[in-house]
Amino acid sequence: MRHSKKIAPLAIVSVLAMVLAACSSGTSGGGAAASNLDARGPITYVQGKDNSNVIRPLVDKWNAAHPNEKVTFKEQSDNADQQHDDLVQHFQAKTGDYDVASVDVIWTAEFAAQGWLEPLKDSMTIDTAGFLPATVATGTYKDVLYAAPQTSDGGLLYYRKDLVPTPPTTWDEMMGMCSIAKANNIDCYAGQFAQYEGLTVNVAEAINTAGGTVVDKDGKPTVDTPQAKAGLNNLAQAYKDGNIPKQAVTYQEEQGRQSFEAGKLMFLRNWPYVYNLAKTDGSSTVKDTFGIAPLPGKDGPGASSLGGHNLAINATSKYKATAKDFLTFMTSAETEKFYATQGSLAPVRADLYADADLVKQLPYLPVLLTSIKNAVPRPVTPFYPAVTQAIQQNSFAAINGSKSVDQAMTDMQNAISTAVSK
Repeated sequence: MRHSKKIAPLAIVSVLAMVLAACSSGTSGGGAAASNLDARGPITYVQGKDNSNVIRPLVDKWNAAHPNEKVTFKEQSDNADQQHDDLVQHFQAKTGDYDVASVDVIWTAEFAAQGWLEPLKDSMTIDTAGFLPATVATGTYKDVLYAAPQTSDGGLLYYRKDLVPTPPTTWDEMMGMCSIAKANNIDCYAGQFAQYEGLTVNVAEAINTAGGTVVDKDGKPTVDTPQAKAGLNNLAQAYKDGNIPKQAVTYQEEQGRQSFEAGKLMFLRNWPYVYNLAKTDGSSTVKDTFGIAPLPGKDGPGASSLGGHNLAINATSKYKATAKDFLTFMTSAETEKFYATQGSLAPVRADLYADADLVKQLPYLPVLLTSIKNAVPRPVTPFYPAVTQAIQQNSFAAINGSKSVDQAMTDMQNAISTAVSK
């Protein structure tokens, strides 16, 4: 359930298939999405690899209380592209064998546009009153809720407080501190800069933090602007200057975490899951010497990309009443607290960020709330697979210097425009 972790590039065939499919379908309010609403029985829940053993105890708890409506947990790999493609294959087959699915926030528009998800309205309405508004928005497409917020996520800045007692609040300030890293013979800053979904996350953060946008409210590309170019240029210049080390263009989440825990990196942009590992891993050399802060921005907190997963009901599920009750159980306050304590997963319920006992266990929660409140979703579009490919390919070329930032942004603009106009 780590977000954007180990995400391999989508195959071109898969991208084209998704683009063509998104063009041929619209949201569906009838047919399969209006059947079996009162039916109860055993269901299957599917999500990515349960690395922190969060899901199995919850499924066991549900099954003990619902012997006639037991849930079978289908665990996918920890590769998000493989998770995505597996869901697509099963949804397209319309067998209904995946009743409830954990859906990355970036997949909502694509899956909803296909009519694959049961609209959570009328008799299927889920109470979202206690949820952070930004998390509800990630499960919404064309003003209809299709997925219940399960866990959220926002980027954090991990820093060496023994070397930098006060964390930087702006990008320029952080870059100015890189001389401290150099003096201590360690690398300065890394995020997720390999050519995969994590790069889209980091580039979107850079663009949004600089005052730019990737697409407008209608999904049209807006990256060929001075603000967007300034954001990507911050990353390209830092790589050129060595403030982002050369090997960082191979980093996904885990490589950066390992470098930071080994004491080889002063600043790391990563997700909250790193906190517990950096505190408890036997190999971590920074257990007592690291701090957390909001991502540095232009003149204050930066704009994190909003991460997380939501729970959706397959429009062809045979037992939707059970599926709805399972969604309610899996997003309850008690369950949300378990996500946080067991897996360092960000709650979607606002009151948990002020829970004194929880904050004592997870001191990063107030910082994370700042991150989520300043977060911006990645591009909301049914054509997301093609859009993220355009971002990854061109930004990677700009960062490693094989394209100028201006050329990369022009090419990115054209590629996104082509993708969304199919």
